[in-house]
Amino acid sequence: MIITNKTLPRRTFLRGLGTTLALPLLDSMIPASALRASARQAAKSPVRLGYVYTPNGIIGCSDKSPKPLMWTPKTVGANFEFSPTMKVLEPYRESVNVFSGLAQVTGRALGDGPGDHARATATFLTGVHPYKTGGANFKLGVSADQIAAKELGRFTQLSSLELGLEPQPLAGNCDSGYTCAYMSMSWRAETTPMPAELNPRAVFERLFGDGESTDPAARRARLEEQKSVLDYISGSLSRLRGSVGAGDKRKLDEYLEAVRDIERRIERAEEQNVLTQLPHMERPSAVPDHYEEYSKLMIDLMVIAWQTDMTRVASFMMGRDGSNRPYREIGIADGHHSISHHQNDMERVEKLIKIDELHTQLFGYLVQKLKDTSDGDGSLLDHSITVFGSSLSESNIHTHDDLPIVLAGTANGQVKGNRHLLYPKETPLNNLLLNMFDVAEVPNVEGFGDSTGRLTGL
Repeated sequence: MIITNKTLPRRTFLRGLGTTLALPLLDSMIPASALRASARQAAKSPVRLGYVYTPNGIIGCSDKSPKPLMWTPKTVGANFEFSPTMKVLEPYRESVNVFSGLAQVTGRALGDGPGDHARATATFLTGVHPYKTGGANFKLGVSADQIAAKELGRFTQLSSLELGLEPQPLAGNCDSGYTCAYMSMSWRAETTPMPAELNPRAVFERLFGDGESTDPAARRARLEEQKSVLDYISGSLSRLRGSVGAGDKRKLDEYLEAVRDIERRIERAEEQNVLTQLPHMERPSAVPDHYEEYSKLMIDLMVIAWQTDMTRVASFMMGRDGSNRPYREIGIADGHHSISHHQNDMERVEKLIKIDELHTQLFGYLVQKLKDTSDGDGSLLDHSITVFGSSLSESNIHTHDDLPIVLAGTANGQVKGNRHLLYPKETPLNNLLLNMFDVAEVPNVEGFGDSTGRLTGL
């Protein structure tokens, strides 16, 4: 890369053997003329869109729940009191909105019988009732993230990033006659699901490997030598550091340390995978053993993809709906799905609340990371909008209304936080997703799925 005293392009990369490293937004990328108000507007940071799914509903967001106020705040409007499960989000109050009254009615049976977990996942970002089949003739609709990706992906190296923690097979029967394909929440077309990437090493390589080369030899050589990607761009990095100011040097140091930290954590997970010998079992490489560590690693990858503007659209599934994962790290050996049908057994309910709190804490971790990550004249939290929730509320009886929905981020000041917003019962969740398109400047989307219009008062 040739460095001059001219303004750096926003899409500046440092390149080395088998490595391409995108850069975060630096002051050197903003022209001097951007000090004028009109130019500042032209140089503003883009809005990133995030979609985070939590499986098997949440206790306390429905009046049908045995503990109806564990999730839903007691009061509506500004300066509301966070509920017990959401208390961890209190520090981010000014950037957080909580929604009540939203629904995904297309997740209901509508004559198709059981299969609510497959329908919950399939409808979360589509608002389309899935065609019930266990075969290859599945059909749904384009999801919100992929509608956004089609437009915003024109400006980035990756149109979108789909992350998850549990396998999402495309074939077989996963829920009462529904094909496993419906366990994907992202759909590029009505017959094209987008399974989430589960391997952090694969995500890291997708972000920082040499995307212009079809020959994998250079990348494989680096992996075998266990060098850092930073070792391969040291020359161009030194030249860049010599051409930028103190503020940009600090931003570079923070960013490069984040890259190296992710590398170290992936390497540690790979070492654990090799050292742990389990008979008759194949262990995926680079996947941490602990759920919380695994989740945070994937969240960090999502944040760094936004920080470098590699993509502006990302989704993350904290678990597959219907998942029977135990959470032994927090003392729960029972399967999540099994205890979600609690039948008002308070011992099971309390275990579910602990799982809900863990998932909400992890969302809080994402919000904190976004807040701590500089981006232009603010933070990634200032320049993003991320929805967190589920298309099930009370999993015990499979309700698809009164959904647990939180929005974090202010989208360049377009969304005011610190509010609990109540809408009429069965207001489509898709209406909120339309609002998200608007603040990210995704044009020409009048409606999709079961939307009936934009939410008012947002």
